[in-house]
Amino acid sequence: MKYISKAPFRIGIAGGGTDVSPYSDEFGGAVLNASIDLHATVVIIPREDDKVIINAINNGVKHEFKATDELEEFSDLKLQIGVYNRIVKDFIKKPLPCEIITTMDVPTGSGLGTSSTLVVACIGAFVEWLGLPLGEYDIAQLAVQIEREDLEMTGGKQDQYAATFGGMNFMEFFEENRVVVNPLRIKSEVLRDLEFHLLLFYTETQRESSSIIDVQRSNFEKKGSDAILASHQLKEQAFKMKEAILKGNLSKIEEPLQVSWENKKKLANGISNDAINTIYDTAIKAGATGGKISGAGGGGFMIFYCPFNSRFDVIKAMGEIGVKWQRYRFQNNGLESWTSQQ
Repeated sequence: MKYISKAPFRIGIAGGGTDVSPYSDEFGGAVLNASIDLHATVVIIPREDDKVIINAINNGVKHEFKATDELEEFSDLKLQIGVYNRIVKDFIKKPLPCEIITTMDVPTGSGLGTSSTLVVACIGAFVEWLGLPLGEYDIAQLAVQIEREDLEMTGGKQDQYAATFGGMNFMEFFEENRVVVNPLRIKSEVLRDLEFHLLLFYTETQRESSSIIDVQRSNFEKKGSDAILASHQLKEQAFKMKEAILKGNLSKIEEPLQVSWENKKKLANGISNDAINTIYDTAIKAGATGGKISGAGGGGFMIFYCPFNSRFDVIKAMGEIGVKWQRYRFQNNGLESWTSQQ
């Protein structure tokens, strides 16, 4: 018997960074994001011995542990271990011999919410195996707790909810970790049109988002700082972007994208760099009218809005500087789990 779970990665469209404490606690955050047809997948196979084997396919890391109430630290597998330890501690109260196999459709640290999506998928597989009574909000909040409290990883809260709920959502973040997920009802033709004109590119660089967010959080703690003023702007653009997409006025998302990028760079040093600036300038010269990093910054994926038929010129120009165009489609499904007899 195998217990399988998959959760979608997301594109951060607007408001990213306002879901990070202490900004969201004091001022409230707002983020617009959408799940895409790229996933983190987890397979759990129960074992009859006293071993836990974790196999991270993408990283080529496989390690065998003695099944205990709390697995020992192993840095390359900290997310999987974090989920196992919390599930045992909160629900089962005894060791769980099993093999945990994880894989992802995109590289770690690429700005599509990879770490959080993997955590959500791991939780989903355990929920399927053990029949845990957890709803969508419960799973997303548990993922936040594992990353932010147990593993002490700095970051926001949008990724866990995007991976769990799926679809295009306008998320609001408040004090005491209160989150409201508002699914948006977008006409199919508007979504397809947005897919056609909003291109996703991989910069061929990976980064540790927590180091950038550490600086961002420090900047938030300075009253009246540029980071706080920039975050106010990011939140405002999220509302404008939501309205434009709901009404199908896609030409109206160009300005919010431009304003968001200029303000995103004010949150912390390292969000942009010479390589990212070159990519951005290349896309704009080829016909894109706006773009931004998807995620904390420093590398990973970037999105660009390409009106009319400029998408073809932008794809060609990016290829000439070695930047890969990533095909994707928006999808409505969030976390999915099932049992396999195979």
